[in-house]
Amino acid sequence: MSKMVDSTIKILTLISFLVLISQGYSQCSLSNLFIYQHPTGDQLKQFPEYHVDIINNCPNCVQKNVKINCPNFETVEYVDPSIFNVTDNVCLVNGGKPLLTNVNVTFNYAWSNSFRLTPNSSVISC
Repeated sequence: MSKMVDSTIKILTLISFLVLISQGYSQCSLSNLFIYQHPTGDQLKQFPEYHVDIINNCPNCVQKNVKINCPNFETVEYVDPSIFNVTDNVCLVNGGKPLLTNVNVTFNYAWSNSFRLTPNSSVISC
């Protein structure tokens, strides 16, 4: 009888371990948010234009209320504030709405230089 109890405990322990591991892999973080930008080759009012892609690559979760560090961000090109809203040195992405997995939020801006845009915060919802 004790062999059966030992076997049951081992099986339950293994199942619990596998469940914990699978839950850990499904969780995402701010590091799953990628920001790519590159010059388009075009100019606007004699300023080079840059294209920005913001991507949530978490396979199981959305990220909402995404904020990006955007110190001293300026542009001579109109950027829709529902896509990228500048407040001081932090910018709200997509109006705070969820960024779905692998769906790009994109915009262009034009300035004399590119700006360093880095993730600041988000609310992760799985």
